[in-house]
Amino acid sequence: MTGTPLIYVVAVERSGDLLGAALMRSLQAKTGGEVRFAGIGGRAMAEEGVSSAIDISDLAIFGWIDGLMAYKRVKAAVAASVEDILRVKPDAVVLIDSWGYTLRVAQGVRAADPSIRLIKYVGPQVFATRPGRAATLAATVDRLLTILDFDAPYYEAHGLPVTFVGNPTLERLEAGDGTAFRARHAIPAGAPVLTVLFGSRTSEIRRMFGPFARAVARLRQRYPGLSIVIPIADPVEADLRARLENERCFNGAVLVEETEKADAFAAADAALACSGTVVTELATAGVPTVTSYRLGWITWALARTFNLMKAKYISLVNISADAELVPELVQTRATGANLAEAVGALMDDAGRRETLSRKLIETTARMRGDGKASDRAADAVLETLDGSTGQ
Repeated sequence: MTGTPLIYVVAVERSGDLLGAALMRSLQAKTGGEVRFAGIGGRAMAEEGVSSAIDISDLAIFGWIDGLMAYKRVKAAVAASVEDILRVKPDAVVLIDSWGYTLRVAQGVRAADPSIRLIKYVGPQVFATRPGRAATLAATVDRLLTILDFDAPYYEAHGLPVTFVGNPTLERLEAGDGTAFRARHAIPAGAPVLTVLFGSRTSEIRRMFGPFARAVARLRQRYPGLSIVIPIADPVEADLRARLENERCFNGAVLVEETEKADAFAAADAALACSGTVVTELATAGVPTVTSYRLGWITWALARTFNLMKAKYISLVNISADAELVPELVQTRATGANLAEAVGALMDDAGRRETLSRKLIETTARMRGDGKASDRAADAVLETLDGSTGQ
């Protein structure tokens, strides 16, 4: 194509915001700065120069019931997103993760202006649930960039060009300095450290705070010298800090911003984490982890009734390894007692932690693929702008 391309990036969750920022940096590098951006995102994309067209703080939604409760808000935000895209008329729109939101934006743009190229970055996990989404996506966008090497056949069967780029999450986290972290926060060198990660969505904080707090209370009784470290995600900072201040079991916990996350992981003996991108980050750092999740009860009942969950595991690391390297305690099993017992089993067995750490690092190394994922994603975006959908 001729001229300086304008690429519009849509990311309404923290993980997508980070992917979008990394993609923008790669596109800048590959074009020598001959690219323009607009979009919808958070702090990371703002640092790369995108002033978000809408506020994404209340758009990180998971589950049918949460979606219904937020329907009017999300519908208005989708309409505003489509309107802004049509106003700036970009050469391409990159829609990152967040299936329900980005699909509706893509459908709105496609209906109004078919000339705008649409690229989906991270597809819905059709291998795990609702395979019909593959056909829906193929009918809506021009290309899919996938972070999973086994995704392609599900989408290519419906005629959608797919490019496996790898998972940028596996490259994003730099090696941390655990010794420096302990010194900085006055944690004794030999004290056991548990890193607790509550999630980055408001609904996750609401559902997981209680079970995690009860687990931590049990663990602090069991291990009097236990240090609790809590990296706090930007989108939920105010809510989470308020909850932590009112819960006695977190007195003396070390609260850190995401900028210290790598060092916090390096200092940890084990982690308790809400299921999501952070579990993959912990695995990359080799941190033995217990993960958990709760859906809304109606959503859970519907999923069970209609057998919508097809995968054996919820964590990408476990799916890739085809083994439960990260213990998963979901829904009815997500209790304080169960979580404390699972974490305690890790804390009590240094040999098991060492074995798991090695296997987690080996598994994520295989998941990473060759080269840098954001660079491969940038190449695919530029190919699409030039009219190519080559693999």
